[in-house]
Amino acid sequence: MNDWSFKPRELVTVPNLITYLRFLLVYPFIWFFINENYIMAGIMIGLSGLSDCFDGFFARKLNQVTSLGKILDPIADKVTLVAVAVCMVVYEPKIMPIMMILVAKEFLMLLGGFILLLRKLTPPPANIFGKIATLVFYFAISLIIFIKIVWGKENLTVITISLIAVAAAMLLALVQYAVVFFRMNSKKNKETAEK
Repeated sequence: MNDWSFKPRELVTVPNLITYLRFLLVYPFIWFFINENYIMAGIMIGLSGLSDCFDGFFARKLNQVTSLGKILDPIADKVTLVAVAVCMVVYEPKIMPIMMILVAKEFLMLLGGFILLLRKLTPPPANIFGKIATLVFYFAISLIIFIKIVWGKENLTVITISLIAVAAAMLLALVQYAVVFFRMNSKKNKETAEK
């Protein structure tokens, strides 16, 4: 059985401190975005993306992989994504259907993680598909903001294609997580039945 409990000292590990930074970067991103300071908004997203890479790197490098970190990391991803999704819909309402797919995917993953926690199972860490989806997401948002900065207007075609790519990557990641989710539940059910 996986143990998802954590110790107080896990609160201040280097990777978890970096993850807290990702939560903190959401507010300035929203503030800069709604005030049309797209350069600073882009910088906030860029910093968030870099910190997303570095928290995992330092967790492995410093041998500080923790149960808390495994829970906080995907939540930070989802909080950031939802914040960006809301801002992008305000920015361009026509992309609402694509953003609804992204938000639904994140909700399903949070729900799956919560169910695993209730069953005393540690939610799986981000896999390669999840990381690729996150990178595609950050690249797409950065591209959209970059075009706005350079040309001073949005390009709906670029926005649509970019977000379709993000939706496809995230749906693929969702399928992979679903496979792991059902496998973990099946194993847990088997262990319970054998007791």
